[in-house]
Amino acid sequence: MLTRRHFLHSAAMAGASAAAAPPRHPNIVVILSDDLGWGSLNCYGADPRLVRTPNIDRLATEGVRFTDANTPSSVCSPSRYALMTGRYCWRTSATSGVLGITSPLHIEPDRLNMASLLKSAGYSTAAIGKWHLGYGTGKTDYTKPIQPGPLDIGFDYHYGVPQNHGDATGIYVRNRETVGLRSTTVQPSGKTPYGRPFLGFDAPHRVDENVMDELTTDAIQWLERQNAHTPFFLYFTPVAIHYPYTPSKNVRGSSQAGLYGEWIHELDLSVGRILAALDRLGFTDNTLVVFSSDNGGVLLTEGDGPEAQAVRAGLRMNGPWRGRKHSIYQGGFRVPFLARWPGKVKPGTTCAETINLADMLATTSAILGRPLPPATAAAGDSVNVLPALLGRKLRKPLRDSMISHSVEGVFAIRQGPWKYIEGKPAAGVANIPDLRKGEMTPQLYNLRDDPGETNDLLRDNREVAARLADLLTTHRTQGHSVTR
Repeated sequence: MLTRRHFLHSAAMAGASAAAAPPRHPNIVVILSDDLGWGSLNCYGADPRLVRTPNIDRLATEGVRFTDANTPSSVCSPSRYALMTGRYCWRTSATSGVLGITSPLHIEPDRLNMASLLKSAGYSTAAIGKWHLGYGTGKTDYTKPIQPGPLDIGFDYHYGVPQNHGDATGIYVRNRETVGLRSTTVQPSGKTPYGRPFLGFDAPHRVDENVMDELTTDAIQWLERQNAHTPFFLYFTPVAIHYPYTPSKNVRGSSQAGLYGEWIHELDLSVGRILAALDRLGFTDNTLVVFSSDNGGVLLTEGDGPEAQAVRAGLRMNGPWRGRKHSIYQGGFRVPFLARWPGKVKPGTTCAETINLADMLATTSAILGRPLPPATAAAGDSVNVLPALLGRKLRKPLRDSMISHSVEGVFAIRQGPWKYIEGKPAAGVANIPDLRKGEMTPQLYNLRDDPGETNDLLRDNREVAARLADLLTTHRTQGHSVTR
């Protein structure tokens, strides 16, 4: 019988072979955390008396730390769609909000994306963790084979949480099936941490305190199955630090920022395990590791919830930026972005270049040396930022402009130091929360002089606002924002 000890020994030997004869292309690991704000890591200024993130900070020490990395949306699903496809999600039917629990697969199976590109280049591919990009066609039926899904857009393997941590499915999906499904019986029972009833599938329910460990373990086991001759792409998407905050016993009581800080520690523990596995298996030297977040952090100051407790303790989860997840201000978009690639990325460096998660596809294409189709056909909002990653001197910014989009569908556009907020929600959006009603009006900020977006300059700079409004309209109507 092959014991776990023997299996790990065999995997280590395979990793040693990988180190001796690395594949021509680098392995790529993208770790996309959930709701982690710009200021939640020590390498971005978080007070180590409140939270400690040594494993994630290791990537900054051994790689490059970007200070102007952004998400295309201030909420989950749209940023994940854009990362994979290089296309702003508002160009699809999802013009506001996020995908639901039973939403169909949102990435079109015939659309080029990171997984399909890398698979075509001979990579082994896996998506493990929070998915939140839909399954199937029409309304997802988790009691039947789930298709199309990740396996139909370029992934060889998938193990995931369908939507969010604590979502009403309560189940895992592996490849095309609900894990442990016993029958097609559906009997709603109990309540999720959001107060909604579980959908009631006849399958084992996830235990919230165990989810991070189970996802991380599955990712490590997948890494152990890789070999020396085939490059791999791991898209690992932890559920931390999304609500509900359910740190395991391994990190309970470890943070002066309460549950919120402990949940950050859980994320750091997970990243540390992934990095240790790469080391043990001999993959580190030929692996590009990227760490980021899908949007800014949840910043609440009222009440006695975990977020408010963390703020009162002194944690500035979004650093100096105004706003939070969901909003149109920088706190909703500015995120950590760390990249380590031994021998390619200079260790311990910092880069102020403006980049976006949507740039991952064009950058991956450049790493492979494979030209992308015209922007009218694919990756229409993706810029190759490999020169910034490699620390090359740039004569001009890689991105001429960048569009941001809030949960209500409000647009903003950045160009140079200027940021113009259009101030109009998407059609059909109603019941806007009081804390975001102030976003429903045109605004103009100079982020170089006023990074905190405190001084609206629209009245005295209407020509600048008009130019940016025209550029926003052009990029929306032409179907792409870059030219190739």
